[in-house]
Amino acid sequence: MYDEDDLLPISALQHLVFCERQCALIHIEGLWAENMLTAQGREAHDRAHEAETVTRDGVRICRGLRLRSVRLGLSGQADVVEFYRSGEDERASDEKVAPGVPLEGLPGLWCPFPVEYKRGRPKPDICDEVQLCAQAVCLEEMLGVTVPMGAIFYGQPRRRMEVPCGAELRSQTEALALRLHEFIAAGVTPPAHYEKKCRGCSLVSLCMPETAGAGRSARRYLDDAIAEATQDRGQ
Repeated sequence: MYDEDDLLPISALQHLVFCERQCALIHIEGLWAENMLTAQGREAHDRAHEAETVTRDGVRICRGLRLRSVRLGLSGQADVVEFYRSGEDERASDEKVAPGVPLEGLPGLWCPFPVEYKRGRPKPDICDEVQLCAQAVCLEEMLGVTVPMGAIFYGQPRRRMEVPCGAELRSQTEALALRLHEFIAAGVTPPAHYEKKCRGCSLVSLCMPETAGAGRSARRYLDDAIAEATQDRGQ
């Protein structure tokens, strides 16, 4: 169990899977830069959080729901959580787990189904699936229900991809959450290595994967450059 002050962003799991150096630049060195892709992604998330909670076609749709798990040490905000009516004779396999949760103004019990919005296409790694699974674990811990599945909506080709939160994905998510805490606590930025995926990264100009050199901190590089420029002006 982690203290509330030690919770890390759920989104950091995605950064960790995509590139440990990117994760360090954002969450250790506090650097950020935006390009067209990240701007479009941010706008998509902002739109997902805009609307109020509504009930449509028998589904309660909650946007921007705050999430946290003290077991995984994570917190964040869901794009969308849909609640579906639980079956009348449905029973949880674990007596400690409820078959659903009550919702204000609605009869019966309801089961949560997290939906994450992404601007692009499905990725070759599991960074999106891990982020969604972490949201499911947070909902389970907060509501005391099982969340066996969620979905990722991709802007290209504008369709949902259902993601089962099975044992393997849960194990990977838990291991990555532990790795994330160890990684951030160590406070070490990994060396830069140029890869094809670097071209689409918004931090490429700060990371400098082709010039930074082994183990060099982007924050240290920028600080040195500023100090050098200031010294030159003072001469």
